[in-house]
Amino acid sequence: MTDVLWWWIALAAGLVVAVVATVLLHLLLREVQRIEALSAAIWQAGKQVAGNTANTWQLQRLSEQLDALAVEAGRHDALLRTGPPEEGSP
Repeated sequence: MTDVLWWWIALAAGLVVAVVATVLLHLLLREVQRIEALSAAIWQAGKQVAGNTANTWQLQRLSEQLDALAVEAGRHDALLRTGPPEEGSP
């Protein structure tokens, strides 16, 4: 084989390597874009969860207030069932 033939073989091999590298880089880019889109969706869902649960710390206070309201409603119910206390009674 002549030197020119070896050069053509080397150029062809280089071209094949360049095409394969380009295809692989394109596949990698598409995968990165897919991951980026999915991570953006996860980030958005996380922000919505955070927004929906931002006030959960107030639930304990609300529970206490509802308990107090239930006690007060029970007092009103008892008062309405028995009538007002008589004069001189505490």
